[in-house]
Amino acid sequence: MYIAMNRFRVVHGHEEEFETIWKNRERRLSEMPGFVEFKMLRGSKEEAHSNYASHTLWESFAAFEAWTQSEQFLAAHKNAGKNKHIYAGGPHFEGYEVFMHEKA
Repeated sequence: MYIAMNRFRVVHGHEEEFETIWKNRERRLSEMPGFVEFKMLRGSKEEAHSNYASHTLWESFAAFEAWTQSEQFLAAHKNAGKNKHIYAGGPHFEGYEVFMHEKA
């Protein structure tokens, strides 16, 4: 399993706009082999911004990598870079290989 995360810092007062953009965004993840699930997480509020993170679970790093090189990825990210006024800096990517997993 592979987890791909992007962390976002959203300027105070733009949280609703950010959430609306993501709710209405064309994701196309479900079209990709190896895609397991997607979550958008709302985190803590800091002094100057609110924290969010996208969390995508893939069967493997290879499946994630195929997503990043696909036409679906290009379509899902076609508006990236718009609405810069709502962000306190760009997104921060983190990728993780799962080496332990426990379920209830």
